[in-house]
Amino acid sequence: MKEFLKLLSFFLILSQSVYAQNFKIEKILDLKDPWSLTFVNKDEVLITEKDGEIVFANIKSKDVRKVKHNLNYKVDGQGGLLDILKYNNDIFICYTEDRGGGKTSTSIAKATFTKDNLNFKNIFQANPPINSGYHFGCRLVIKDNMIYASAGERGNGNIAQDPKTHVGKMIRINLDGSAPKDNPKFKGKNDWLAEIYQIGIRNPQGMTLSPFNGKIYISNHGAKGGDFFGEVKFGENYGWQIWCWGGINYSGTKCGETDQWDSRFTKPLYIWTPSIAVSAVQIYKGDEFKEWNGHILMTSLKDESIRKLEFINDNEVGKEVIILKGKLNRIRDLKIAEDGKIYILSNGLGALWQLQK
Repeated sequence: MKEFLKLLSFFLILSQSVYAQNFKIEKILDLKDPWSLTFVNKDEVLITEKDGEIVFANIKSKDVRKVKHNLNYKVDGQGGLLDILKYNNDIFICYTEDRGGGKTSTSIAKATFTKDNLNFKNIFQANPPINSGYHFGCRLVIKDNMIYASAGERGNGNIAQDPKTHVGKMIRINLDGSAPKDNPKFKGKNDWLAEIYQIGIRNPQGMTLSPFNGKIYISNHGAKGGDFFGEVKFGENYGWQIWCWGGINYSGTKCGETDQWDSRFTKPLYIWTPSIAVSAVQIYKGDEFKEWNGHILMTSLKDESIRKLEFINDNEVGKEVIILKGKLNRIRDLKIAEDGKIYILSNGLGALWQLQK
C-alpha cells in the first residue's frame, strides 16, 4: 500500500508539471561557481562566488571587478561564500566560517557598502561548529529591520530538533546580531536559543519575502524526495528528521520515525517527490511578465529547471509549470529587478543570465 501511495504521489506531481513556452536566455557575464546576487542599484549588482570572491558588476556595460573582503571563510564541500544582501547602505553576507580544527559554521557578517573593499564584522555564528561539508543553507531576508536566515543541519539529522543548537533552524536577529525580544525564547519557548525562530529544517537554500502579503517563504531540500516550499512560522517545527516530507534516505531505507504529517509539525505548502533539489525562490512582482504577478518562481539544481507555481492564496499552491529546463545546468539563484526583469545565476555553467520572452 505504501509503495502504491508513493507511486500515486509521483504521478500527481508529474500531472501538475507541464511545460510552458520556450523562453529565451541571454548570457550577461561569465563567473566562477556563483551563489547569490543582490542589486546595488538598477544596473549594478554584487555577486558571491562560492570559492571566495565577491564580484561587483554592471549589467549594462558588463564591467566586472573583484571586491576585497576580510571574511575568514572556508570552502568546504557545499560551503563557501553563500547569500549576499544589500540593505540600505549595508551589505550582509552568509558564509561558511572557518572555526578551526576542521570545524565550520554558517555565519553572518555585516559591512558598510563600498565598491572596492568590504570590511565585514560577524554578527551571528550558528553553533555548535561542526566538521561537515554538508547543508549550510543559507539565505537571508530582511523584514521590519530584522534578519531572517536559514541555517542547515549540516547532515546531522535530528540535531534539527535540538533547540539548544542553531543548526537546522530558521534564525531571526536584529540588524546588529542581537536577538529580538519577541523571539520564541521570550514567548514561552524557554529552552530555545534566543536567535531561533523555527526548528526542524534540513537544508533551506531559498527564501523570499512576499511583496503581496509580507510573509516569508522558504524552499528546503528533502532527502531522496521531500523537497518543499513553505511558510516561515513563529515558534513552529517542520519536523526534520522525525518526519521527512514523504522522502526516503539516499540508501533507499525509511527516513524518519513517521510516514505522515501530524499536528506537531508545520505543513509544507508544496512537496516534490522525487526531489528536484530546490534552490532559490521568489514571488514575482513586476511589469516584464505581468501575467506572473503573485506567482512563485522556483529554481532547482539537480533538475536544472525554473518552475512557476500558481499561488492561489496565502496557503494554497496550484498548477506547476516548467518555464525552463536543461539549458542552464544547475540554477543557484534567481532575482527580480525593480523593473520586473529576471536574472539567473547558474553555478553549473558559471554565468549570470537574463530570462526573456
